[in-house]
Amino acid sequence: MFTVILLIALVVIGVLAYRSYQRTQLQNRKQHEITAAELESVKKTADEDITRFGEELQDLDLDMVGKDLGDGARQDYQRALDSYESAKQAVEQVTEAEQIKHVIEILEDGRYAAACVRARVNGEPLPQRRPSCFFNPQHGPSVVDVMWSPPGGAPREVPACAADAERVRAGAEPDVRKVMVGPQRVPYWEAGPAYSPYAQGMFGGLGGVMTGMFLGTMLGGMFAGGGYGDYAAGYDAGMSDGGGDGGGGDNGDFNFGDNPGGDGGGDGGGWDFGGGDFGGDF
Repeated sequence: MFTVILLIALVVIGVLAYRSYQRTQLQNRKQHEITAAELESVKKTADEDITRFGEELQDLDLDMVGKDLGDGARQDYQRALDSYESAKQAVEQVTEAEQIKHVIEILEDGRYAAACVRARVNGEPLPQRRPSCFFNPQHGPSVVDVMWSPPGGAPREVPACAADAERVRAGAEPDVRKVMVGPQRVPYWEAGPAYSPYAQGMFGGLGGVMTGMFLGTMLGGMFAGGGYGDYAAGYDAGMSDGGGDGGGGDNGDFNFGDNPGGDGGGDGGGWDFGGGDFGGDF
């Protein structure tokens, strides 16, 4: 008799525990559901980043007028152009927030390629492959890690561009990338779960470091992975797989048959590196 009562009690406890688990999972799903408005917001943010990158490529094109470019600079420039075109097409096809990650990964690859072009043209060493500036990804690849404390938060180490690193060290406010959430603009890391894939596209290779960067924010605790080495490995793999002849079609999970990458980079891809031809394509 006692055994039967014990079994019944265990069954009841198990059922109650399972129902509690189901309720918790349902609540978590509701908390992390991305609304159509939130998706449009993060798509707009990514599109703004792409437009900004296109403007930087126009400026880079002008800077290269009259410069003697080697094959390495041409290949990197073509890769940057291909990344820009691929990112534009990819963001138009986004139907859910998770896909934003791949758009940003394409853009990150292009930003690094553009940084390599600048280094080659100026006779400088190629930059280390690093994530974008944490404060404002539009600033391009970071150059150093700095200790920074968000309002009311604990200090943490974040990657920063030279200008923002100088601001932080001087006790000034960095130039933060802000996005619209309802009626107000907030730092992208405070914009909610919809921006998790956006951040993962830039910082997914940092692994546990990401948790420290976003600790205490709406994006905290959502990340896992490796380290800075993943960024360099990703770019090197892209160059060996297709960088020498464009490489733009292999970025992220988006692959487009009409992507201008794939047959241009090795000899400049037919691009005139003078000032007139590039700007007209934007």
